[in-house]
Amino acid sequence: MIHTCIKKIATVRANLREARFNRNELAGSLGDLGTFLPLLVGMATENGLSFASALFFAGLFNVVTGMVYSIPMAVQPMKAIAAVALTEGLTVSEILAAGATVSFVVLVLALTGGIDLLNRLVPKSVVRGLQLALGMTLLMKGMQMVAGTKVWFATDSMLTGIVCGALVLVLFHSKKIPVALLLFALGLAIAFFTDPKMAISIGFTLPRWTPISWSDFMSAFPKAALPQIPLTTLNSVVAVCALSSDLFPKRSASPKSVAMSVGIMNLVSCWFGAMPMCHGAGGLAGQYRFGARTNGSILFLGCVKMLLAVLLGSSLIALCTAFPKSVLGVLLMFSGAELAMVTRDQVRRSDAFIMLLTAGACMALNNIAIGFALGLVVGSCLHIGWIRLDEHSDQ
Repeated sequence: MIHTCIKKIATVRANLREARFNRNELAGSLGDLGTFLPLLVGMATENGLSFASALFFAGLFNVVTGMVYSIPMAVQPMKAIAAVALTEGLTVSEILAAGATVSFVVLVLALTGGIDLLNRLVPKSVVRGLQLALGMTLLMKGMQMVAGTKVWFATDSMLTGIVCGALVLVLFHSKKIPVALLLFALGLAIAFFTDPKMAISIGFTLPRWTPISWSDFMSAFPKAALPQIPLTTLNSVVAVCALSSDLFPKRSASPKSVAMSVGIMNLVSCWFGAMPMCHGAGGLAGQYRFGARTNGSILFLGCVKMLLAVLLGSSLIALCTAFPKSVLGVLLMFSGAELAMVTRDQVRRSDAFIMLLTAGACMALNNIAIGFALGLVVGSCLHIGWIRLDEHSDQ
C-alpha cells in the first residue's frame, strides 16, 4: 500500500515536470470551449443546474487530470445526458443521478478488467468509425451554430463565423500567433460590445451539498444514464485512449486509468450539484489542434475555472450567454475536423468499409451503441470470412 502511494506520488511529480506554460498551451486550453460552454450554459439556464458548482468541479478535475496525465486530457460534459436534460427537461437531481449511475458502471468495468477486455476486442476500424462519427458531428454542429445566427451583418453573424474560419486557416500552423487565443479575445470583445452593461459581480461562492433521492436514480436511468453508458465507455475511454496513442505514442493513457478517472470524478461531484463529466476524444483533439501538447494547458484551465467559479459564481452566466455563437461554432468545427482526420490511416478496403459503416450508422441513427454494434458484427463476419471484400488498397 505504501509502495503504491509512493509510486503514485512519483508519477504525479514526473507529470508536473512535463507541464509547459506558454502561449501555445494557453491557446490549446481553449480548444474545447465550443463543446463545454453551450452545454453548461444550457443546463444552467434551462434545467437550473448550479453554474458555479459545475464550473468549480470542472476546474478541479482539470487540475486532477493534469496531475494524473502528462497529456492535455480534456474534461467534458457527458453529452447524451446533457442532450436529454435539455430536450426533456430533467430536474437537477435527475441529471446528477444519471451522471453518478454512468460513473458507477464505468468504475466497475475498470475495477473488474472489463474495460481492458473491451479495448482489446473492439477492432481499430470500429473505433475509427466512432471517432469519425463524433468528429463529423462536431464539425456539423459548429457549422449549424454559425448558420444559426441567421444574419449576415452583425457582431454575431455568419460573416463573423466566416472571418473567424479564415483566421484559423491563415494561422493554421502559426506558433507566434495562437489562433484560439485570438478568437477567444474577439469573442469577449463582441460579448461586451453587445451587452456593455453586463452585470458581473465579485463575491465568494462554494459548491453546496445537493441531495439525490432513490426515485431520481430510478427515473434518470432509462432516460439519460442508459444512452450515456455506451458513449462514455466507447468515446470517453476506448476512443480517447486510441487517440492519445496516435497523438502521444510515448505518453498514451491506459483504458483502466481513464475509466477509473471518469468513475471517481462524478461519484464525488454529483453530490455537490456539478454537471456530469467525462474525458472525450473530441476535447483532446480540439485542445491538440489549437496548440496544447502537455498537461500545462489543462492545469492552467482548471485553476482559472476554479478561481472564476469561487469569485464570480453564477454571474458568469451572463458573459457565457453573450459569447458569440459564431466564434464558438468555429472552435467546434476545427475541433471536429482534427478528430475526424485521425481516421485517415484506414487504407485497407475492408477496414475503411467498417469504419464508414460504423460512422454512418452512428450519425444516421443518432445512436453510438447501434453504430458500434453494427460495425462490430459486420467486422466479425469479415474476419471469419462470412463476408468478403476486395482487399486491395485504394491509395
